[in-house]
Amino acid sequence: MMVLYQDEHLIAVNKPAGWLVHRSWLDRHETQFVMQTVRDQIGQHVFTVHRLDRPTSGVLLMALSSDVARLLSQQFERHEVQKTYHAVVRGYVLERGTIDYALAEELDKLADKHADPDKGPKPAVSHYRPLATVEMPVAIGRYATSRYSLLELKPETGRKHQLRRHMVHIRHPIIGDTAHGDLRQNRGMAQHFACPRLMLHASHLQLQHPVTGEQLHISAPWDATWQGLMSQFGWLGVIPELAGVEFPMANPQDN
Repeated sequence: MMVLYQDEHLIAVNKPAGWLVHRSWLDRHETQFVMQTVRDQIGQHVFTVHRLDRPTSGVLLMALSSDVARLLSQQFERHEVQKTYHAVVRGYVLERGTIDYALAEELDKLADKHADPDKGPKPAVSHYRPLATVEMPVAIGRYATSRYSLLELKPETGRKHQLRRHMVHIRHPIIGDTAHGDLRQNRGMAQHFACPRLMLHASHLQLQHPVTGEQLHISAPWDATWQGLMSQFGWLGVIPELAGVEFPMANPQDN
């Protein structure tokens, strides 16, 4: 597990796509869990303070004591932690925008069987900014070519699957989203570009250290799947610090 930041109070790791954060009775056959792996790696107990969906990769922050976990959780609850994601979506997104679209709570049939299914939608706000577009000579669906965009996403709120549901709302689903996205595009991406997973990455966290008060900026580099797709699409240099390269993109879009 790649450690991105560690001190005596907290630790941040680059969560791999497909890993659960912690053991769950809903996934009794799983063997890979971030919390247990990090605990074994550093030799001490860790406490979760926020979550990343199983298929999402990127920065995951954990506390090394219950007191620090409480302080960090409060920062997340007060929306004082700035979260930046990157995603590959279907179609061309040419202008930045804000999605202010309330979301009803998504309930799991087993885990949430006692929850109230009639709760109304809760406010949800996400900001997006296009970074690059590409048109590939591959027919997926009724068109002879396929278009994709690389987006920077910044959620203000933290509803379940918020970014995935918001991008579907504006008809630019995130590639690889099996719950809300475009199944045909997902299959085509796996077949033609060797990309069979959700293309959503938690790239940056910015927060105030709960003990020292210093500003922390934690970034998670892209994994091999991301790097491979960025290379195929000619986007590898759009965000050099995530790709581990030193050259800038020749003409990145900066809308």
